[in-house]
Amino acid sequence: MSFFPYCTLAEITHEIRSKNVSPVEIVDSHLKRIEALQPKLNAFVHLDPEGAREQARAAESLVVHGAQLGPLHSVPVTIKSCIDVAGWRCPAGSLLRKDYVANQDAPLVSRLKAAGAILLGNTNTPEFLMAYESDNLLTGKTSNPWNLAHSAGGSSGGEAAAIAAGCSTGGVGSDGGGSIRVPAHFCGICGLKPTPGRIPATGHFPPGIGAFSWIGVVGPMARTVADVRSLFEVMAGPDAGDALSAPVPSRAYREGELRGIRIGILESDALGIATAETRAAVQRAATSLGERGFTVEPFRLEGLDRALDLWWFFFGPVIGNLFRQSVAGREGQISPMFREYLAYTASGDSITLDQFTKACADRDLLRADILRQMRDTSVLLSPVSTSLAFRHGQGNYLPGTGYRDTMRFSQWLNLTGFPGASVPVGVSNEGLPIDVQVIGRPFEDELVLAVAEAIEQARGPWQAPPSGYWPEGERFKKRRPSIFTNSLFPSLSERVKCAHESTHIYRNVRRSNPRSRRQASLGSGHRTSH
Repeated sequence: MSFFPYCTLAEITHEIRSKNVSPVEIVDSHLKRIEALQPKLNAFVHLDPEGAREQARAAESLVVHGAQLGPLHSVPVTIKSCIDVAGWRCPAGSLLRKDYVANQDAPLVSRLKAAGAILLGNTNTPEFLMAYESDNLLTGKTSNPWNLAHSAGGSSGGEAAAIAAGCSTGGVGSDGGGSIRVPAHFCGICGLKPTPGRIPATGHFPPGIGAFSWIGVVGPMARTVADVRSLFEVMAGPDAGDALSAPVPSRAYREGELRGIRIGILESDALGIATAETRAAVQRAATSLGERGFTVEPFRLEGLDRALDLWWFFFGPVIGNLFRQSVAGREGQISPMFREYLAYTASGDSITLDQFTKACADRDLLRADILRQMRDTSVLLSPVSTSLAFRHGQGNYLPGTGYRDTMRFSQWLNLTGFPGASVPVGVSNEGLPIDVQVIGRPFEDELVLAVAEAIEQARGPWQAPPSGYWPEGERFKKRRPSIFTNSLFPSLSERVKCAHESTHIYRNVRRSNPRSRRQASLGSGHRTSH
């Protein structure tokens, strides 16, 4: 069976449980692919090959001895470099955090590890996550696997590029204004911005606390909706460190339950005009849902102009003011992109307490009004952004052409706390992927994923980036089990003489070949050019 490099979580766990392939092989193949593609993509900030191999050997031993395995056993994953992983540098794209090493795992990381996932490394972001292009002075820019001259997006651009290129099976991003959904759209993968509180954001930088906790969330990214759902189910659940987290029970939707659900094709003059190819992709998705029994019709949503103004008030002037205080005296070390953000957020008058209090109240009232409008329409379809992946350096905050105009389809969800998923639908004439956005009401994340999966099923198999960019021949072949009862992995067969001796000899091999956990950083002062 040939399934690497674009294997799904289900394929990996099935092959591991069937003992057709070893966790060590799975990890080594991903690490070799990273080694080959990192110079082109620059997706990674920190790579932990020895730690990953150590985890893989431990995972292999569990399989050999018939231990109970977690739902993500031996699945290689990556983490956005603003989320704490114990012992790793987590700089969030900034020279000002280049020496920060997490001393404990974020709760979502602990949950992934407990489920059996193997962490390979963490991935690139713009400085402090405040742009839609992953470029910074610490590690440089991340390129798009579909076309290296184009951006992978931001702020979870490293995650999207790594997953799309087959360097990672799936991973975790974060989203304060489209930062999961936009990179997924740019790179042709899936991503979920969950309802705030469904996955704890504890251990994320910047921290989501106080009035900002409902703007920024953490969420899963993968090549298929099923894989996004698997990651979501593992990471979801309450945590004391996240004030919005709640014990919301998960829900599975059967196909029969979905028939007749009303889906709106979002219309609003406040969102801008997407490209013709993007609008056609949304219409194709809508048509496919109609053919599967959904009720699909145009849906005009009022109030999004105010929602976008409020989102920018918090994401721009308020958060920008906090950042200005934290970088004071060190402005010479911040990136041009982050400097542009700070300048743009400081262009208005100072914020008063009355303005801030009113904005918080207006946000809640507006959210309630939007929910009333969606009382009978559970799900909306829209573009993710007005355009496809732009070329390196073309992203900006300039009025009229910048992020506040091109990313409006995604930004309003962060103001209202609605869940939204990005799912690939097609490829443009220019050869760039096109995702559509599936939007749901708060805490109906599973319904959003169910509708996204229906779109995916109508579309057909996931499409990989052009093979011309990547080395060929990196495939697994289906392996026959060894003649030894307890030695079904080729990597173990040389070590085990017979079933009776397998445990004893395997332990001796581990003792005679101690390996220290060395962690290799890919990002220290290195800037990759393309």
